[in-house]
Amino acid sequence: MENENKLDQEKVEQASQEAIQEAQEEGIVLDEAKVERFIEQKRMQQNLMLAIVAGFVGAIVSAILWAVVTVATGYQIGYMSIAVGFIVGFAVRLGKGMDPIFGIIGAVFALLGCLLGNFFSIIGFSAGAMDAGIGELLSTVPFSEIPTILINTFEPMDVLFYGIAAYFGYKFGTVEISEEELIEKTRKV
Repeated sequence: MENENKLDQEKVEQASQEAIQEAQEEGIVLDEAKVERFIEQKRMQQNLMLAIVAGFVGAIVSAILWAVVTVATGYQIGYMSIAVGFIVGFAVRLGKGMDPIFGIIGAVFALLGCLLGNFFSIIGFSAGAMDAGIGELLSTVPFSEIPTILINTFEPMDVLFYGIAAYFGYKFGTVEISEEELIEKTRKV
């Protein structure tokens, strides 16, 4: 864990050095002490627990959306995986995380959103075929059977959808400091 924190810190420091260099190339001088304080303030605002809770909620919401669209159209639409990654990633951003762990949380919950979306879709199709209520059908499925149901309905194309969702969950799960914000907060006067 200590090595990961060191790598995260090195990544942020490298990005700040690049921003300082770009600013200098544009004739803007940044106060390096202010840059360090600004980045440290941003790191102190990170909230891992909020990112986890928001990511979980985003996964549930996006899974329901995935299932509604899939059942309504009768097709699993690839764009939904982008939507899942986007929804989950931006939910994770509520934790204001700059470190890669926030992106990983986004990817994991985006994958969970896709898996649940497929499961909810199966329940939706089954409820329609059996003329039963979705809640009624959900209450009869043992949790231990969910992996078996997902494995039995798995298709190779699912890997692509899951990968896309995980990518966007990772990409949108972290907050980056914009060059404009860095210049505004750390410019030498």
